[in-house]
Amino acid sequence: MTHLPLPDHLRTRFPGSRPWHFGKISAAVLACLLAGAPALAEQSETVIPDTYWDIADMYENDKGDYLKLSGRLHADGAVFDANQGNYSDLLWRRFRFGVKGELSGMTYAIEADMNLNNTMTNWYNRLTDAYLQWKFDNGTKIRILKQSAGFTLDGGTSSKKLFTPQRNNLTNNLWFTAEYFTGVSVTNTFADEWEYYAGVFATDGDPEIGIDDAGYFTLFKLGREFGETRAWDKARFRFDYVYNDADPNANTRDYSDVYSVSSHIDRGDWEVRTDLAYGDGYDGQGDLWGFVVMPAYQQTDVVQWVVRFTHIESNRDGSVRLGRYESSVVSDRGDIYSEVFGGVNFYLNEHKFKIHLGAQVADAEGDDGRQYDGIGFTASLRIYW
Repeated sequence: MTHLPLPDHLRTRFPGSRPWHFGKISAAVLACLLAGAPALAEQSETVIPDTYWDIADMYENDKGDYLKLSGRLHADGAVFDANQGNYSDLLWRRFRFGVKGELSGMTYAIEADMNLNNTMTNWYNRLTDAYLQWKFDNGTKIRILKQSAGFTLDGGTSSKKLFTPQRNNLTNNLWFTAEYFTGVSVTNTFADEWEYYAGVFATDGDPEIGIDDAGYFTLFKLGREFGETRAWDKARFRFDYVYNDADPNANTRDYSDVYSVSSHIDRGDWEVRTDLAYGDGYDGQGDLWGFVVMPAYQQTDVVQWVVRFTHIESNRDGSVRLGRYESSVVSDRGDIYSEVFGGVNFYLNEHKFKIHLGAQVADAEGDDGRQYDGIGFTASLRIYW
């Protein structure tokens, strides 16, 4: 987790304090965003025009070749209070920058994850996307080198396009949160309705492109989109399966097999996303299963309301992780976790520039009793180009 830097003269004046007294600043940021929410809610159309993003377009010709800047900037203000303690902070979640393009039918991308809080000595974290991709006449796409290997409902959704500030905790437990791995993947459609994805990846934790120091995992996804029926305007269902080679050096979770069945169902201004997932644990990690139900209501082009229900259980105590900020309050794990999240999103330019405001209530239990019982508030800024 990264934090905005504390200047040396303030660090001397306030030894041992959190950078910039972030508890107070986080609360102030949350209050300002909440105060501005009614004004944003009155907007019915995009607030920031698309032309602001044209600066990222560096080159394009009539053959379809192009070169664009790419990246994302994410910031969070979070305040969590539980019976076991509290947490508050204002932090940069992500800053990524790179380029993507196409040349003679080959797509390429290279993007780095960087640390905004220590740019003088430790500004670089790792490569994220660093791949080449070819698309053939039959629609098959082959991608090689470092790329996203996402699965489960939120794991298979880019952080640029989530409905909530953080991925749900079922994904957090089962998904390989390193996300970007060196490997090869193939995607295509068949029977005009089904789409498949198949990939094999090294579990090497190298921050660049590495295949030497660990095992491998395979990822298979099969999905289908259905048109309008009495039940929905549009629906998409997907099955994900992961086989993960057990290796102590692997940069993955300790699950040998992971299964996920997820759905996106649209009807009018409503959308419901669901996930039912299971992981077969190894090396002391218990088996784990859980579900997520997330309805969302699109009030206007700008305003969206979201509710999320999450429940997770494991057959072994200490096998269920808490969420990102909850784990900053309590480091222990339990065997049962439940959460209710509610929030509102303001799309100032669709997902390219948006604000999340959310509150959640969660509890986790273990063999020795309640591990966590608390409430949290998050205000998040999300920008990508």
